[in-house]
Amino acid sequence: MSQPSAPSGYDDRNPLYPPPPGSYPQPPHYAGAYPQPGGYPTTMGYRQPGGYPAAGGYPQPGMAMPTMPVRFGDDGIGDDSPFQSVDWDDRKVRHAYIRKVYAIISLQLLVTVGIISVFTFVHPVRTFVQRNVAFYYASYAVFLVTYLVLACCQGPRRRFPWNMILLTIFTLAMGLMTGSIASMYSTKAVLMAMLITAIVAIIVTIFCFQTKVDFTSCPGLFCVLGIVVMVTGIITAIVLSISYVPWLHMVYAAIGAIAFTLFLAYDTQLVLGNRKNTLSPEEYIYGALTIYTDIIYIFTFMLQIVGRD
Repeated sequence: MSQPSAPSGYDDRNPLYPPPPGSYPQPPHYAGAYPQPGGYPTTMGYRQPGGYPAAGGYPQPGMAMPTMPVRFGDDGIGDDSPFQSVDWDDRKVRHAYIRKVYAIISLQLLVTVGIISVFTFVHPVRTFVQRNVAFYYASYAVFLVTYLVLACCQGPRRRFPWNMILLTIFTLAMGLMTGSIASMYSTKAVLMAMLITAIVAIIVTIFCFQTKVDFTSCPGLFCVLGIVVMVTGIITAIVLSISYVPWLHMVYAAIGAIAFTLFLAYDTQLVLGNRKNTLSPEEYIYGALTIYTDIIYIFTFMLQIVGRD
């Protein structure tokens, strides 16, 4: 009996013996490949339509899959990232607040310098102010009332247009009061005091931008400093009303100039922000009020020092 030239079909062989691996074509039921060793997949084990994902392609349930590493810092996140938008908005608000405060201060100083120039260079006005001391006390009373209202009352300070009206009255009263003081000194002393005050204000502002020293972290120290200046001023006024003592006057003027220079640094850092204590962006009137007052007081104390003759 002759041997067959080709193996018999699968159906003719013993069903207990599987075909040898690779000998027969794959059944059409399993497209692509046989299942891995360990048995056929369970009913829920088959892939969903569309194919298996690549290894590690799907995140775990509830997790977000980042498309790029997130880095925190100045250059870590792109401009389109929502993580930076909040921080950027805060910086924009603070920068707009700083610009508004210093714009108001610039107008205040411009008005004050104009009034001082009239009281110094216009001889009839200067003579009138020197002969009428009541003009100084009237302007001082208006200055004090408006200052207390703006500094202590939050409602008028934040409500437009009352805040601007009160600030305008305050600036005019402060300018008239400072002009009255300047009219008592020589023109040379006034110009020198203006120059020194401008230099001090610029240096303090630049220093507050650059320094890591936080003046706002110790408000109690500045409160004590203010009390010292006030008590020293009262004592000096009482002594000088009895008998003029030149060295006491100079000591008081020097203490006042140093103290208000420190106050200027403190108030400037409150406006600039990024410190332990900072002003709210809504307090642009208060920020302008404090810095302007510090600069004017520095000028008056410098005027007493350079114009002592």
